[in-house]
Amino acid sequence: MTVARGRTNAEIATDLHISLSTVKSHLASLMNKLGARNRVEIAMWAYETGRLS
Repeated sequence: MTVARGRTNAEIATDLHISLSTVKSHLASLMNKLGARNRVEIAMWAYETGRLS
């Protein structure tokens, strides 16, 4: 999970070969589904659920 590893939106877009707006859209959707207010809460969720070692 690249967000939880501290990657920027631009780095994620480059790594996944998608547009910056697509990254932002996916992050907004993920934050909404998780009830997260920011990227730190996404990282906490990833760690707590074992998706990040």
